[in-house]
Order: sequence, then C-alpha cells, then structure tokens
Amino acid sequence: MDTIWAPEVDLAVKPKYRAVVLAIRKGIASGELAAGNKLPPVRELGWKLEMTPGTVARAYTVLTEEGVLTAEVGRGTFVTARKGTPPAIYLEMEEDVIAHQTGGDNFEVSLFSPHLPNGGQSKLIRTLLAQVANDPPSGVMHYPSRRGAQPAREAMLHWLRDTQLGPLTEADIVLSHGGQNAIMLIFQTILKGRRPVIFVEELCYPGFRRVASALRADVVPVAMDEDGVCPLALAAAAQRYPDGQMICTSPEVHSPTCGFTPLARRRQIVEVARQFDLQIVEDDCYRIGAAQAPGYRQLAPERGWYISSLSKSITPALRLGCAIGPRAQTGALHRAAEHGYFGLATPMSDLAAALLLHPEIDAITERTKAGIGEYVKVAVNALGGYDLRWRPDVPFVWLNLPEGWRASAFCRAAETRGVRVRASEEFAARNAQTPHAVRMAINAGVSLQSFEAAMLRLRELLDNPTEEIGV
Repeated sequence: MDTIWAPEVDLAVKPKYRAVVLAIRKGIASGELAAGNKLPPVRELGWKLEMTPGTVARAYTVLTEEGVLTAEVGRGTFVTARKGTPPAIYLEMEEDVIAHQTGGDNFEVSLFSPHLPNGGQSKLIRTLLAQVANDPPSGVMHYPSRRGAQPAREAMLHWLRDTQLGPLTEADIVLSHGGQNAIMLIFQTILKGRRPVIFVEELCYPGFRRVASALRADVVPVAMDEDGVCPLALAAAAQRYPDGQMICTSPEVHSPTCGFTPLARRRQIVEVARQFDLQIVEDDCYRIGAAQAPGYRQLAPERGWYISSLSKSITPALRLGCAIGPRAQTGALHRAAEHGYFGLATPMSDLAAALLLHPEIDAITERTKAGIGEYVKVAVNALGGYDLRWRPDVPFVWLNLPEGWRASAFCRAAETRGVRVRASEEFAARNAQTPHAVRMAINAGVSLQSFEAAMLRLRELLDNPTEEIGV
C-alpha cells in the first residue's frame, strides 16, 4: 500500500541523510510504517523535507543495503516484509560504513576508485557474518594458525580455479589483508640488500611505489606499449641497474590503461627475467572471470609471484586477498605473514571459507560483472567519440585527452563540473613524462542516471574546450 507518511526529521543530526535514516527507522519501530508500506518518491519526500532528492535517495540506499527497505524497479521503495515481529531498535550504522553509500540523482560524482554494483554480495555477507558470529568454526579465544586457516585457503584455491598458475595447492596460498598487503608480503620476501631496485611499468598501480618506499627500495619505470612492458626496455633497465630484483606488472587487466599482455609478450618478458635473474610479480586484482592467458607463475614457476584480492570483484570492505610465490619460496612467504600479523583474524578466515565456497557466489559475481558492463556502456556511449580505452568487465576506463588538454587542467575543469577523475600523473613516477590522459573508475554507488549525467558533463567539456586547456 502507498503511504503519505512524512517523517519528523531531527535537523540537528548531521549529515542530513542520516537524519532521514533515523526518522525512517523510528517510523518502522513505532509501527507508523508497516511491512509492505511504500515510501514516498524521492523527489516528493525531498520537497516536503526541504532537502535535495539526492539526500533522500542516499538515505533510502543506506536502508536498502541494510535490508530495512526494498527497492523494486519501476514500483518504488517499500518497507521490507519480515518474518515475525521486527525488533524495536534499529542500530545506527557507523559513518565510515555508510560514507560512500550514495544513490539517486547526485550532481557530484567521484570516479577516483571503483564502487562495485551490488549483485547480492551485501546481503550474503551480512548473513554469513551473523552465522560466523553465532558459531565461529575457528573459535575466538586463540591466535590464528596456519592449520586453522586451511579451510579459508582451500576456499581461495577454489576461487582461483579459472586462473592459470601452474601446480597449486592450498598450502601454496598465503592469505592477506587485501592486495596491498599481499604486495608488501612479496616485497618483504624477495628484496635483499641495503638499496634494492624494483622495475615497474611506466604507468602502474601506485601501490607498488608506496610499498617500495616503505621498504627503502628504488623504483625504476620501464617503457611500455599497448601490449605491456617492452622486453628490450626491460633488458636495458636491468643492465643499467644491476641491483634490480623484480619486475612488477599487471598482464590481465592493466591499471590504468585497460591493457592486456598477450602470451607471446609474456614469454619474452620471462626470457629477459631469466637472463637478468629478475622475479616477476603479477598483480591480478582487477580481473573478473577466467584468465585469458597463463600467468607468470605457470610460465616461469621458479620466479613467478601472484597477487589477487576480492576488492574489485566482490567488495573492498573485507580486505581479503592472497599472495602466491614459487614453490621453493612458499615457506618464506608464509613466514613473512606470520611474523607480520600472525595470520587473518580467525572470524575473517571463517567468513572467507564460507563466502568463497557459497553456492550463490558465482552468480553474484556474474551479476556484479553485468552491472559493471552497464556503467561501462554508459561511459562508452557518452565518450566513445574520443580516444577511450575500455573493457566491458573492467571497472574503469582510460581517456587519452584531445590535443591541447593537459591532464591536470582537465581534472580541475571536471571537478568544477562535479566530476572527480584521476590524472595519468598519479600512476607514474614523480619526474616521469606522462601522457595527457585520465582514468575514470566506475562508481555504481550512484544511480546509472547520475553516472550518465556526469559522463555527459565530461563530453560537453571535451566538445567545448575552454581557455583552461593547455594551462
């Protein structure tokens, strides 16, 4: 049934959408809003409360994520029907949990980092968290252990079944707190000497440089083309820097350019690595679905290292990832984790084991990938007339700017129009010459309509350059 309900909002609560969230919870707890009641449309309630539609939409999104409300396409937003009597108290979510949950027609859109579509993982994770809290298989009164984390490693092994990594068992897998932690573990295991050198792609994930800085290693960028690292450039760098110990690369999904390294190029890189005794560190955090080519651990089992995480396929909130090294280095890699943090917290290991083996997780991942594709389609339809690099299952696009635009000037101009994008400089060494390009992440935390509006504002900027270009 429809409702003409309009809440009494405590305007002392900040930000405003939290005040709306609290008012709706109170309405449900008091019985003023019953299960199945339809809430007023976003624009109508915003007008009554003298708030923007985006503020109300954000409140609806927060409560939908919690399961308090249910959004039905074409019908509206309803109070979720619950079995039995609903609890009288609805717990307030912490600000850091809901800070990035947005929705509705937002003018300001951040495209800095990917915000994944919800393919059902939010509800599943909440359910599994409750199950683990109620009956944690690993208990809550002892330190993590390698043996205790075995079910989680077996689940991760299942998760990686479409990845071509060569012979692999659960014992080869080291669980990490996300991909960044996995990079740290691998660097700590490999690097030796007072001032080691690592080689990276000239445009690369900034986390490589940050870990290198923390470990007092020097970073040397290597020239690349559309297929990835140039083998001749890598060989020249290795000759110039004899203290070089590894090459870091992202062959399946290159961030930030959306590139892919074909098998022939990977084999050439392996030849150079063997010639100069370089370890090969493969970052595979952005891939969703089956790998297109063998990984470096399969191509060069004596020197191939692998990193993955759930951040770009399920959620970044759990900070769950893994590091895998050559078989001969497995013990050292495990010790790097155990000496650093003993291992994942036992409830997190229990959650990982349940989540990665859950019968719904593959369908959820496919829905998430399809959702990414819808946002990518919007970006391509808006900006495809320019030099745009994209893939339908990758949560970002790469735009080479037209002649005259500098990346920094474009970013400033875009921000004045409510869109935040990353300049190419953020993916390069400090003194490097970089292309005039920007990376734009998919933000499914805003509605498809808001995302499209942001893309169209960027196209208008490109179509009608101002005096800012070239500054």
